[in-house]
Amino acid sequence: MLIIKESIMVRPKKYRQVNFIPEVVYYKPRGIPLRFLEEVNISLDEFEAMRLCDCEHAGQEDAAAAMKISRQTLGRTLKKARDKISLALVGGMAIRIEISQEYDKEGKRTSRRIKMKRRMNKS
Repeated sequence: MLIIKESIMVRPKKYRQVNFIPEVVYYKPRGIPLRFLEEVNISLDEFEAMRLCDCEHAGQEDAAAAMKISRQTLGRTLKKARDKISLALVGGMAIRIEISQEYDKEGKRTSRRIKMKRRMNKS
């Protein structure tokens, strides 16, 4: 008996333009030690989508153009961010903004190739 496992090709995630990297990345309810709190993680992409749409009052078309993504992708990202923030506020959880990628001075995510070149030049 021969079993063939299908491999699913996943489209690579498109880089997003981030124009603001926050200095403060942790928020928690006052008076409760962090060790007693559950945590909700917000990606930098989700944070940027919320900043553009909710703080800067940009329309979704303009915000999507600023992040260099489609309007549908921005809508999904924005919904995820708002769901997470609502869950944290209602549930009394801590909110952490994850800055897991390396960004350059303009807020553009750097590629793995550029990172490798920087490492090679430092040696």
